[in-house]
Amino acid sequence: MSEAMYQSHFGLREAPFGITPDTTFAFDAQAHQEALNVLLVALEAGEGFIKITGDVGTGKTLLCRRLLSTLGSQYVTAYIPNPLLEPRGLMAALGQEFGVRVNPADDPHHLLKTLNQTLVKVASQGKRVVVLIDEAQAMPLATLETLRLLSNLETEKSKLVQVVLFGQTELDRNLDNPAVRQLKQRIAFHYQLDRLGRSEMRHYLRHRLRVAGYAGPLLFSRVGIWFLHRATGGVPRLVNILAHKALLLVYAEGNDRVGMRHVLAAARDTASARRILIPWIV
Repeated sequence: MSEAMYQSHFGLREAPFGITPDTTFAFDAQAHQEALNVLLVALEAGEGFIKITGDVGTGKTLLCRRLLSTLGSQYVTAYIPNPLLEPRGLMAALGQEFGVRVNPADDPHHLLKTLNQTLVKVASQGKRVVVLIDEAQAMPLATLETLRLLSNLETEKSKLVQVVLFGQTELDRNLDNPAVRQLKQRIAFHYQLDRLGRSEMRHYLRHRLRVAGYAGPLLFSRVGIWFLHRATGGVPRLVNILAHKALLLVYAEGNDRVGMRHVLAAARDTASARRILIPWIV
C-alpha cells in the first residue's frame, strides 16, 4: 500500500495525522490557546520562570514550537530539546545556541561568566533572552539548580534571561524536591495542558484534513468520532495514531468514511489506546 495512492484516494496533498510536531497543523484547541496566551503575557511581564506541564502526547513540543514562531525580533531564543545534561553540558549547549564558543571542560564559574557576558551584550541591544527547555522532567536536579543560578543574572532593571519549562507531570514531582525549592518559588506562571474535549474532536479532525488538502465532507462518522474520543481520551498524539490507522483500513476496503468498527480495530492494534468492550458487536 503506497502512501501516494492512499493520499490520492482521499484527495490529500500529504498525510493529515502524522505524529511529528508540525506547526502547519497546529489546531487552536482551547487549552493550547490559553497556554500560549499565558506564555506571551508572562514573557511580556518579564517573569523569570514559566512552567507548562501536560500528559504524554498532549502537544507540549508543538506548543513550544508555536511559541518560538510567535516571538518577534525583540527576543533572542535558545531551544534545548533534550535537557538530560549535566550542568556543564547545559551551559555549553546554551553557549552554542547563543553563538558563543565555550569549552564544556571549563569550570562552572567560568562558563557562567561567559554566558553572563553574552547576555549583557544582548540586553544592551534592547533584546530579551528566552530559554525554552523541552522534556524538562528529564533534567537532573543539579542542572535545574544551574538554571536557577543562570536566572540570577540581571541588570539593575531586569532579568537577563527568562526560562520556560515544558514537561510531563513528573516535572512537578521533581520540583517538590527540597534541593530545588528556590527554583520552584520563582515559577510565577504555570499552565496545565488539557486534552481535547469531545466537542473539539470533530473540529480537530476537520482542521487537520483541510490543512492536508482534503476538501470534501468529513471522513469520520459521528459515531466514529465518539469512539475515537473514547479510545484516546482526547490525547492528540493518540488521536493522530488511531485516525491514521482507521483511514488506512477504510482505504484498504475501497471506502471513504471512517465508522465505529474502523476505530475499534485501530484501537485494538494500539497498545496505548483505551480498551472499549462492546459485547454486542461481533
